[in-house]
Amino acid sequence: MVTRREWIGITLGAGAAMVVPAGCSRNPETGVAGGMMEVDMGPLLMRAIPSTGERVPLVGLGSAATFSQVARQEDYSSLREVLRVFADQGGRVFDTAPGYGASEEVAGTIAAELGVTDRVFWATKVNVAGRGGGGADPAAAREQIERSFSRLRAPVIDLIQVHNLADVPTQLGILKELKRQGRIRYIGVTTTSERQYSELLGIMRNEPLDFIGVDYAIDNRSVEDEVLPLAMERRIGVLVYLPFGRTRLFQRAGDRPVPEYAKDIDVATWAQFFIKFAASHPAITCVTPATSQARHMIDNMGAARGRLPDEAMRKRMVETVDALPDAPSRGRGRGDGGAPRGR
Repeated sequence: MVTRREWIGITLGAGAAMVVPAGCSRNPETGVAGGMMEVDMGPLLMRAIPSTGERVPLVGLGSAATFSQVARQEDYSSLREVLRVFADQGGRVFDTAPGYGASEEVAGTIAAELGVTDRVFWATKVNVAGRGGGGADPAAAREQIERSFSRLRAPVIDLIQVHNLADVPTQLGILKELKRQGRIRYIGVTTTSERQYSELLGIMRNEPLDFIGVDYAIDNRSVEDEVLPLAMERRIGVLVYLPFGRTRLFQRAGDRPVPEYAKDIDVATWAQFFIKFAASHPAITCVTPATSQARHMIDNMGAARGRLPDEAMRKRMVETVDALPDAPSRGRGRGDGGAPRGR
């Protein structure tokens, strides 16, 4: 059995190795050696953004859940290690939002301190619409967007999406304008609510989107029916949120080892199992699991290397997860793969 905690000490696939430079001591909590790490586990798997062909790594980093919780604290050294490991291993896509508390500002500060601001593909969001379906004040939306530029310390933001389909006509209209001005490279919309999928499909058909962001996990496959096929048809990139099923997948897997057949797709842990399932769908551009721990970041990035499951393997993986017991209403979970409702 290989657990999440043991990932730093294992190898993945042919020739896979983790090398800690000589003379560097390893932090027992993060597994990071004196801030320096070299990981050689083969090339990162990349996907093209459909609207331009620009290629990004298949696994990124989200900043809801525990990342957001830690960002509220005065000491966010653990997040510094997460972002350092992320950048050292070639990660690029960082998903955040003003609604994720201090995540946006803390990530921007840390990236600047590490000197990696220009290497990150910044993906953030806008939502100033009132609760209960109230409209968005255009001035407030612009103000929120300008704060994102300031917090991320980026003259150009790679992607801004309308969060939770909130007043899309108003807020997407502003994003279109900023894209024309060259201040935003890509635009899109997000939802993690199946009740909004019908509305999402309409927007995908009628708006010039570069991206959508949706919830997708091996136990939450509703987007496979219409959303992902339409994204492929319309050449829209897809960011995956909640690939761990709001952490319930870890609860269901418990202490069981990953199936023996997982080695055929270079999977050593349940996290990689769950991420590779989502990443293997051809519509997916990038999977963005959240974490506030460097060892989990290393584990997650392991899913961006090696072989991906084909359709037959995907079906086998679904059967494996469907056979797991339901998650208890209360129980331990990794706690950094999910997000508050409405992410």
